[in-house]
Amino acid sequence: MPERVAVFDGHNDIVLKIAAAGAGRERLWLHGEGAGHLDLPRMQAAGFAGGFFAVYIPSPDIGDLHALERRMDNPPYDLPLPELISHTAAQPVAVEMLGHLLWMERASGGRFRWCRTAGEIRAAMAEGVIAGVLHFEGAEPIGPDLDALHLFHAMGLRSLGPVWSRPTVFGHGVPFRFPSSPDTGPGLTPAGRDLVRECNRLRVMIDLSHLNEAGFWEVAKLSDAPLVATHSNAHAITPSSRNLTDRQLQAIAETGGIAGLNLATCFLRPDGRESPEMTLDPVKRHIEHMLKTAGEDHVGIGSDYDGATTPKDIGGVDGLPVLVETMRDMGLGEALIAKIAHGNWLRVLERTWGA
Repeated sequence: MPERVAVFDGHNDIVLKIAAAGAGRERLWLHGEGAGHLDLPRMQAAGFAGGFFAVYIPSPDIGDLHALERRMDNPPYDLPLPELISHTAAQPVAVEMLGHLLWMERASGGRFRWCRTAGEIRAAMAEGVIAGVLHFEGAEPIGPDLDALHLFHAMGLRSLGPVWSRPTVFGHGVPFRFPSSPDTGPGLTPAGRDLVRECNRLRVMIDLSHLNEAGFWEVAKLSDAPLVATHSNAHAITPSSRNLTDRQLQAIAETGGIAGLNLATCFLRPDGRESPEMTLDPVKRHIEHMLKTAGEDHVGIGSDYDGATTPKDIGGVDGLPVLVETMRDMGLGEALIAKIAHGNWLRVLERTWGA
């Protein structure tokens, strides 16, 4: 049997679930209740070697979630975006989330470690310790003066998305719309352009996955770092506003960046539906197209675990070996599979952060 392949994942949302679990967080994180996509025992068993763990600020009133899910399973759809959240409202939530992050490491008994450099990630992986990287999915906790960016960077922030779809003081994201181009409106604000420059100076990775196309090209013009979309797929296969055009994939490759394959069904299925009842053929088609368009050095995995519906044959983290075997079925060699699974991510992080 082929050896298990270590996977470094570009995006997950388990921190939000841990925060919502309250007194049940220990059961969720340490004992593998199996209700979500991720928990520590299953991550260890499946070869989850590390990844970006998102701090996301929920909107105060998001309405009927089940109604939204039903609309996403019956394209076409165009979901309204929530209102902007001020940094004064978002910062206390982010600080609470950071408390949960510290608890995750402390409670793990040495099985999980927060990392700030690519070298620390490599060291953790060599020791069999899961490596976590702090990511903000939306820059709401940061005010326009950017002082909080420096504070959160000192606390370990190494990756930042200027938006999670809804607008921020820094820019505009893509709505949840299918079918749709990612060119959906204005991009960065003047404060957003300052944010990009300061992230470059601090060597904080900028995540483009929820930014609209205008914002993508503004970052490409301003940034001196590799372009990164942590959890986005190919628009040519699934014409969702959240997916990347061929031009965007090529630009990512030209800068030495990476796009992480998103396992969310609505970004995988050509029909845009959210239903998990699907074969893995669309997964293969996205991987093939991303490899053809961006190249084998610029494709990774960005699961969106615990933040999305995934194909029934993959499910949660238990399904990572299924994903690896799917790549073997495609005829990808072990060296290329290792690049997609973790090698490309580590190379990009070394370029972005330094060794």
